[in-house]
Amino acid sequence: MHGVQGEREGGVRVTEAHVDEVVSSRREEERGPIIGVAPRWEVQEPSLRIPEHLAPSESMISVFADAIIDAGGVPLMLPLTHDEGLISHLVDICDGFAIPGGPDVDPRRFGDESPYDQSLLCPERDGFEFPLVERVLQADKPLFTTCRGTQLLNVVLGGTLCMDVPGLKPREGMALWRHAMVLTDPAHPVEVREGTLLSSIVRSPLIQVNSSHHCCVGRLGEGAVLSGESTDGVPECIELPDKRFVLGVQWHPEYTWRSLASDRALWHAFVEAAR
Repeated sequence: MHGVQGEREGGVRVTEAHVDEVVSSRREEERGPIIGVAPRWEVQEPSLRIPEHLAPSESMISVFADAIIDAGGVPLMLPLTHDEGLISHLVDICDGFAIPGGPDVDPRRFGDESPYDQSLLCPERDGFEFPLVERVLQADKPLFTTCRGTQLLNVVLGGTLCMDVPGLKPREGMALWRHAMVLTDPAHPVEVREGTLLSSIVRSPLIQVNSSHHCCVGRLGEGAVLSGESTDGVPECIELPDKRFVLGVQWHPEYTWRSLASDRALWHAFVEAAR
């Protein structure tokens, strides 16, 4: 069709603007939804190999990007910024958001002023991810969080954290599973609560997960539901039933989506919600 206007069967007038809209829509379907990923923050200390003071680096681990791509999404690493206007713009242009693991959330964020090892924290990520998650929730866009991201989500909602999982008292008759540094293999089972978003995705009352954390969700934040729990009693998954798709897992499905069908299903459900 050439010119500004044309005709199609039945005499319905078709404008170039309509054609452009259809083409744009098809291209969007082909490329998949854009998933904004909060970056990791790495500070490089001077060494014999690189004696200069290099600027901190922002990065995304390859398995995280691969999981999103496999599910049909387009991962976009976000710039770590404290510019609230820019954060709002990022929320506007992305279809869904993923917050990965990393350093501990500062316990002062939920009112705990007890002495804490500052080397375990990352104020740069806290300063970016708290307003980011707040705006994502306000916009009701799909959100998938893992490990630290899930802990931060709970604090954003007004909840608290346990900062020392090894010190938790396990369920009666149980010992605590190993919750640290088992990334590429299943570390323990998780009980899935019936009728939850997690249940509708994994379609099993019991799944196997990997694990790498020493903090976890404490008192649930406003609106949050505990939908997965390790058999030793450690919280493993929270969600927000009143949102389109908000799911936070304590484990790292980015490392095991190739080997565990339940973890691959999580990524696919998230990306589909953002489509």
